[in-house]
Amino acid sequence: MLLNCSSSDDSETNNNQGNEPNCIANGTNSNIGGNHGHSLSVSVADVNAGVEKTYNITGSAGHSHEVTVTAANFSTLANNQQVVVSSTTENGHTHSVTISCAT
Repeated sequence: MLLNCSSSDDSETNNNQGNEPNCIANGTNSNIGGNHGHSLSVSVADVNAGVEKTYNITGSAGHSHEVTVTAANFSTLANNQQVVVSSTTENGHTHSVTISCAT
C-alpha cells in the first residue's frame, strides 16, 4: 500500500470507519507533516519482520529524505499503536512522520 499525502492536507484518510486499526492484518497509514509530495509505505511484511529499516520518502517532492523505523517502532506497530519518527534533514528541513495502523 502506497500513501501519498498532499501539501494541502496532512490528515489521514480512513475509508473503513468502525473497524479496529490492525497493522498485522491491514498494514499501515502514513501522515507526513509539512508534506509537499513525499510518500511512505510500510508493509505488513515489514511490520511482521520487526527489523530496523530505513525508507526513502522522496515521492514526487524532487528531493529525498530518509526515515528509519526501529525494531522497537515495529513492535509498537505490531501492538496496534502509532509511532512518530523524524526524517533526515534535506534542503534545510525535516518532516515528522506518523505511522499508524490501517483499519
